[in-house]
Amino acid sequence: QVQLVESGGGWAQAGGSLRLSCVASGIAFSTYAVNYYREAPGEERELVAGITKEGQAVYITSTTGRFTISRDNARNTAFLQMNDLNEGDTAIYWCNVRRRPDDFWGRGTQVIVSP
Repeated sequence: QVQLVESGGGWAQAGGSLRLSCVASGIAFSTYAVNYYREAPGEERELVAGITKEGQAVYITSTTGRFTISRDNARNTAFLQMNDLNEGDTAIYWCNVRRRPDDFWGRGTQVIVSP
């Protein structure tokens, strides 16, 4: 059974930092790409950052330079380091692992950024 257990969400002040973690089990983690998505209130879900199985990372424009996605294959874990948070980062964040046709999602973790 595949499980993605997310942690690290919560509350932060604008300008602060949070680090999200995603621990995978039940899959050969190193063979999957990992993505983080988010959905803000009233908005559509969007891809925030992704990292290939080879370790190449991509980001959306609004998070470039502030967020860093990484992975530790030995620990079956992915991380999203979020710095210089702003209110626009308030959302539910999901971890996603993908290796076509497989596509697995975590349950999501809430991030709230206050002024």
